[in-house]
Amino acid sequence: MSGLRIPAVYMRGGTSKGVFFHAGDLPDDPARRDAVLLRVIGSPDPYGKQIDGLGAATSSTSKVVLVQRSPRPDCDVAYLFGQVSIAEPLIDWSGNCGNLTTAVAPFAIQQGLVPAGPDGLRVVRLWQANLGKRIVAHVPVRNGEVVEEGAFELDGVAFPAAEIRLEFLDPGGGAAGVLPTGRPCDTLDVPGLGPVAASLVDAGNPTVIIAATALGVSATVRPAEADADAAFVARCEAVRAAGAVAMGLAASAAEATAKRPATPKLALVGPPAAYVAAGGRAIAPEEVDVVARMISMGKMHHALTGTGAVALAVAAALPGTLVADLLGHGTGAARGAAGGRPVRFGHASGVLPVGAETSVRDGAVVIDKAVLSRTARRLMEGVVHVPAAVLASSSRAA
Repeated sequence: MSGLRIPAVYMRGGTSKGVFFHAGDLPDDPARRDAVLLRVIGSPDPYGKQIDGLGAATSSTSKVVLVQRSPRPDCDVAYLFGQVSIAEPLIDWSGNCGNLTTAVAPFAIQQGLVPAGPDGLRVVRLWQANLGKRIVAHVPVRNGEVVEEGAFELDGVAFPAAEIRLEFLDPGGGAAGVLPTGRPCDTLDVPGLGPVAASLVDAGNPTVIIAATALGVSATVRPAEADADAAFVARCEAVRAAGAVAMGLAASAAEATAKRPATPKLALVGPPAAYVAAGGRAIAPEEVDVVARMISMGKMHHALTGTGAVALAVAAALPGTLVADLLGHGTGAARGAAGGRPVRFGHASGVLPVGAETSVRDGAVVIDKAVLSRTARRLMEGVVHVPAAVLASSSRAA
């Protein structure tokens, strides 16, 4: 039996990269589809390197995206995001990747799923199928092609490119949905740690936000240092799992660890501080409003996840959250920005500004949309090769 040849595009979106497919080119059966995608990425790999696949052994590069025309009249394209575990035979379909969201509309235009339209900014309406949310992408086009080259610089990416603006509409489904417990700050009872103050925010992706000091570190901690500390990593997972239970995402902490490694995310925050970013740039306290670090798939992210940045910006707009308290308006009217501008989050690779637009309805703050800019680029396009034995083994397992 010959192996499979499946059309695919390898793309960078924001500070992540992954393999993009037309959804119709993959098996309809979810188990067979996942078996194929795992093999494409090179998982599970007990060596943790994904040498025999397109993954690059980090949470930022072990990803797949399935795209198709949207059946919804209010959206042009629908997509499904999968976070592929490196060591386990698991694809977590529970959340979204805000970074790779940046590449969905360019992929759709380049693949003919939507027309490029006239020169200028092409508005592409996306349906995020994992979460059931609408996102609007503003993509530059010229002469019927996506413009990829440009001067927009994104901390965490080596080369400048064309700016793509993303608008996450109603990111938490209204005020009640943004705060699953109905409170801007909760106290988690974490085994081995005791009570931990946390803001549980469901926007972009479900996210557990805590003060970095609650885990005994500064918010300026370096990813390499954090990842090398096994006890610190275990504390992070204990808090994340407890938050998942409190948000109603898992019945137990053990279930959250085993079945939902991708969501919720865990964000560690702190006040403005000086530190040196990964590329050697010195970050001054006055350049940032909040210092943040994000834990993704058990590792500290080298920048910020796009959806995590959305959650942090939304939290900044809600009085009483840990992020709003750091901005100095925890008990005042929510502004959704620091001094009328997007909130500047200092991350391990630099600074990321993210805005959240709010309104007040019936006396409650409602998040209308979150806005951030990223870049995207095709890295390679062609076909991926999948051994025939993959389908045979998935059929036996079914």
